[in-house]
Amino acid sequence: MSEKNNLNILKNGITTENPTFIQLLGMCPTLAVTTSLINAIGMGLSATFVLVFSNLVISLIRNFIPSKIRIASYIVVIAAFVSIIEMLLKAYLPSISDALGLFIPLITVNCIILARAESFASKNKPVPSIFDGLGMGLGFTLGLSVLGSVREILGAGTLLGISLFGKGFQPALIFILPPGAFLALGIILCLYNMIRDKKGAGK
Repeated sequence: MSEKNNLNILKNGITTENPTFIQLLGMCPTLAVTTSLINAIGMGLSATFVLVFSNLVISLIRNFIPSKIRIASYIVVIAAFVSIIEMLLKAYLPSISDALGLFIPLITVNCIILARAESFASKNKPVPSIFDGLGMGLGFTLGLSVLGSVREILGAGTLLGISLFGKGFQPALIFILPPGAFLALGIILCLYNMIRDKKGAGK
């Protein structure tokens, strides 16, 4: 594939087939960890790391994996990179590791990562597979970051822990609670699709 095609693959994951706003994949971590922007970025970049490297390895070994055990093989590869990112977070970013908790090891069964392994990496060469993993990972990070920003601002009056309003501001605590995750995601999805449809109608 040409460089242009690789860039299209990258763009596809970020906008056209955004896993959060278009495909609605990975909803469990999306709703659970986005109480703050820093948690959202931590989860998104962790998933991006796993996506890129698992796509690369699966693409390299795709012709050597028997079809009957391909899913199990993909999970083993994915789990190896999840273990790596989990150890890195515990060593260098312990606060984020503690905040994300169980959701880091659960990246192993994240449907975004397994879906890209099965639908793309197992059928394409290494370089396009890297771009696919990067695009989907950045798209996932974008989705989490937008949701995390909205919930933190409205629910706590802060962004990255920095206060944005004066003492008179009353945060809507519901936005940092589970029901607020659904409410905020619904509003963002509505706005995102309205903008996308308006752009599509203008072409």
